[in-house]
Amino acid sequence: MAALLITELHGVIPELVGFIEEAGLEKSNKFLAAVAQPKDRKALAEKWGVDARKLLELGNRADLARIKGIGAIYSDLLEFAGVDTVVELSKRNSDNLYDKIKEVAAEHHVRRLPRLEVVQDWVAQAKSLDRGIFY
Repeated sequence: MAALLITELHGVIPELVGFIEEAGLEKSNKFLAAVAQPKDRKALAEKWGVDARKLLELGNRADLARIKGIGAIYSDLLEFAGVDTVVELSKRNSDNLYDKIKEVAAEHHVRRLPRLEVVQDWVAQAKSLDRGIFY
C-alpha cells in the first residue's frame, strides 16, 4: 500500500508541517508509527509545543489512509459518519455505513460518493489490518 504525504491528509496544520518534515515523518505510514502510542504522541507534542489531541486526530487520519481508496474527502465522510480509525471501520456493517455516508454527504454537500462495493472493500481491507493507533 502506498503511503500518502502527510500534507495530503485533511487537518494537517501549517505549524506541524515543518516539525513533521524535520523529523522525517512526511509519509503517512511513518507519521502513524511515530504517533501510534499515547506516550509517543505526548513526547512529540511536548517537543513540538502542540496539543497531543491534534497529533491523535492526524494519526487517526493516517490510520485510515492505510485503506486503499480512502483519501481526504472520503476520510472526512467517514469521520462525519463516526468512523475515525481502521478498527472502527472493521467493525462496521458496510450496507449501514454506506447509508450513513449518503446521509452525511447530503448534509455536507459532497457530490462524489463511493459506490457500495467500494465501501464493502474498505471494510474488508480494515478487517485484514492490525490496529494502527492506540489510546
